[in-house]
Amino acid sequence: MTYVVAVRAMCEFTARRGDLDLRFTPAPTSLEGMAGHLAVAARRASGYESEITLTGTHRGLTVRGRADGYDPAANRLEEVKTYRGELARMPANHRTLHWAQALVYGHLLCRARGLAGLTVALVYFDIGSQKETVLTQQHTARELEIFFVEQCERFLDWAVQEDAHRAARNAALAALQFPHRAFRVGQRELAIAVYRAARDGKPLIAQAPTGIGKTLATIFPLLKACAEERIDRIFFLTAKTPGRALALDAIDTLRASHAALPLRTLELVARDKACEHPDKACNGESCPLARGFYDRLDAARAAALTAPRLDRAAVRDAALAHEVCPYYLAQELARWADVVVGDYNYYYDSSAMLYALTQINQWRVGVLVDEAHNLVERARRMYTASLDQAAFRLARKSTPAALRKPLERVQREWNAVKRAQTDSYRVYAEVPGKLLSVAQNLIGTVTDQLADAPLSIDENTLRFFFDAMHFVALAEQFGEHSIFDVTLNADRLNANRYASRDKTSATLCVRNVIPAPFLTPRYVAAHVTVMFSGTLHPQHFYRDMLGLPDDTRWLDVEGPFRAEQLQVHVASHVSTRWRDREHSLAPIVELIARQYQAKPGNYLGFLSSFEYLQRVVTLMRERHPGLPVWAQEPGMDEAARDAFLARFRTMNQGVGFAVLGGAFSEGVDLAGEQLIGAFIATLGLPQMNDVNEQIRRTLDARFGDGYDYTYLYPGLQKVVQAAGRVIRTEEDRGVVHLIDDRYRRPEVRRLLPRWWQVR
Repeated sequence: MTYVVAVRAMCEFTARRGDLDLRFTPAPTSLEGMAGHLAVAARRASGYESEITLTGTHRGLTVRGRADGYDPAANRLEEVKTYRGELARMPANHRTLHWAQALVYGHLLCRARGLAGLTVALVYFDIGSQKETVLTQQHTARELEIFFVEQCERFLDWAVQEDAHRAARNAALAALQFPHRAFRVGQRELAIAVYRAARDGKPLIAQAPTGIGKTLATIFPLLKACAEERIDRIFFLTAKTPGRALALDAIDTLRASHAALPLRTLELVARDKACEHPDKACNGESCPLARGFYDRLDAARAAALTAPRLDRAAVRDAALAHEVCPYYLAQELARWADVVVGDYNYYYDSSAMLYALTQINQWRVGVLVDEAHNLVERARRMYTASLDQAAFRLARKSTPAALRKPLERVQREWNAVKRAQTDSYRVYAEVPGKLLSVAQNLIGTVTDQLADAPLSIDENTLRFFFDAMHFVALAEQFGEHSIFDVTLNADRLNANRYASRDKTSATLCVRNVIPAPFLTPRYVAAHVTVMFSGTLHPQHFYRDMLGLPDDTRWLDVEGPFRAEQLQVHVASHVSTRWRDREHSLAPIVELIARQYQAKPGNYLGFLSSFEYLQRVVTLMRERHPGLPVWAQEPGMDEAARDAFLARFRTMNQGVGFAVLGGAFSEGVDLAGEQLIGAFIATLGLPQMNDVNEQIRRTLDARFGDGYDYTYLYPGLQKVVQAAGRVIRTEEDRGVVHLIDDRYRRPEVRRLLPRWWQVR
C-alpha cells in the first residue's frame, strides 16, 4: 500500500472527539489567518524558518504537510493558530486537535534533521489584539515518534480501505466505456478537449450548444483522467439545483453501463435545506445531533460511504441512523468523495470549503463549472457586502450593554457619512477610514461577547454582525475591482433641512464589479478548470471578468442543430423600452395569439419584469379568454416551480409566462412537443440606474467597452439561454419570436447563435 495523507487530515480523523461545537466563532478569515501567521513570523529572531515542508512514512502511509515555524536557536517548533474572542472559551477537543498536529510535525522535524528532542509550541494569535499566547511541551524524539506511530496506526485501517477503493476505482474507470452507442454531434469534440485540458493542466472554456450532452461530455473525460492519476477528484459546480440533478443523473448513467462502478458521488446542499433542527444552535448543549458528533462520526462515515450515490436523501438517512447532523456529515464526506456536486460557492466563495480542503490536502482537482455564464454575476454577489442602517437600528434595540458603545461609534461615523452626502447615490474612492475602524472594533467586541455569552445576542444583532464581518473583510481587500457606494433613501433627500436625519437611512456597499482578482487563486489551486455553457460569447468578456489565465484554451463547439429546425422571427414594429411599455402590450398579445392560432401547442413567453408580465397576461385573458395561460409568480417555491413546468409535460396546450433570467430561462428541458415555441419581449438589458451606470464607468475605464460589458452582453446572454429552451434534440422543431425593434441592429445580431436564420 502507498497512501498519502496531509498532517491535518490525519489528525482530524484520529484526534477529534466529543461534540460538534461552533460557539468559538467566528473564526478569522483565510486572509486574516495568513496575516496572523506572517505577524508571528515577523516577531521572531533572524534564522527563524517558516512554512517548512515535512514528510514521513509508516507502514506504507506517507504523511506530509508544512510546519508553521521553527526557531533553531531555541530548538522550538511552532504550530500557529489564529483566533478571535476569549481563548479560555475554546472547546477542549479543539485544543486536543491542535496539539496532535503540533506533535506530528515535531516528529517529522526530528526525523528530518536528526534531532534528539525539541520544544513543541502552540502559538495562539489573537487577530483583534495581536496578542500571542504560547503553550509549550518538551518532548524527546522517541516520545514524538511514539505519538506519530499511534496516530498512523489509528488511521491505517482507513488508509488501507481508501487505498483499495482508489485502486478499484481507477481500474474500473480505466475500463469505463462511453455509455451510449455513439457520441452526439459536438459531444466527442468537447470530451476530447476536456481530457486534453486535464492531461496538460491547462484551463478550458468551452461554448457548446444545449442538447449535445455537455454534462456527460465533461464528466466522462475527467473520470478517465482520474484513472490515469492525473487528478484525484472532481468538483462539479452548478448555479442552480437542476444542474446538480443533471450531474448526478449523468453519473448514474455511467454507473448503469459498468457493473458495480466504485465511484463515490456526493451532493452538497445548503445548510438551511439540510438542517434538522433550525431552531437550535450548533453545539452539543443545544442540538442533539451535535452532541457527541465526533464520537459517532466514524461509524456514520463508514456507513454512508457504502452508498455509491450520496445525494441529499442518502446522506440524511445515514446521518439520522447514527444520530449526527446531516449537513456536517456531508462536509466530512467531501474529504473522501470522488466526485462532489454542489453550488459555485463551495469552491469560489471567500470561505469556500472545497477550496480550503484542496489547499490543505494538496489535492489535484478537476473543477467543472456548469453554465459558466452565471459565474460572473454569482461571483460579484459573493464578493459584495452591504450594510443597511435600518437593520442596524433594529440590532441596536436589544443589544447587550457591552456592545452599546461600539455600536454608538459605528452610528456616529455612519451618520457623518450620511450628513456629508446630499445626492441619493454617491461613489467614494475608498471606504472612510474612521468608519472602517469602528466597524473593526465592533467585530472584535461582538466576538468577545459571543465567546463569553453565546446566547446574549439576539437574531437581529447576530445577522447584522455577520453582515458587518463580510463588509469589513471586503473593505480590507478594496481595490480597482470594486466600488464603495452610499445610497440614501428618498426621505433623507426630501426631508426639511431641519428635520432629524437620524430618522433616515443610508446603505453602505462594497460592490464587486470585476470578480477576476478573487477567482484567480482558485484556478491556481486546481489542476484543471473547465468552464462550459451554451452562451459564452463574446470570449473576451468572460476572460476579462472571470480572470482566466492567459494560457486558457477556448473551444467553440458546432452544435447538431440545423437552421430549418428553428424559425426565428423579429417583431421589429414593437419597442419594449420602458417609455413604450403601454403601447407594446396589445401588439405582444396579438402576436402570441396569432402564432398560437396558427399552430396550437405549448409556448413560453418571457418578459423583463413581473409587473410587465402581469399586464400582458391580464390583457391576454381579456382579449383571448379561450387561450390557456399560466404565469410565474414572485418567490415560487420548489413545488410551485414543479407545478408550473408540469403544465408543459402533461401536454396541456397554452402559454406559460415567465421573467427573463429567472427560474425558467435556463436549466429547463422540455423536449419535443412539450415546448414548440418562445416569445421574448425584451432584450434582457439590465435596468439603467445609478449603480449600473457606475459599473459601466468602472468597466469602461478598465476595458474600454463599458456599455457592452454592463448591458448588452449580459442581456443577450439571457435571451439566447431562454430561446435555447425550444430546441433540445436533433428531432425538435419550433419557433422563436424576438419582440423588439433593436433585434435588427448589427451589434445585437452578432451576439445571436450562428446557426439561427433570423427572419
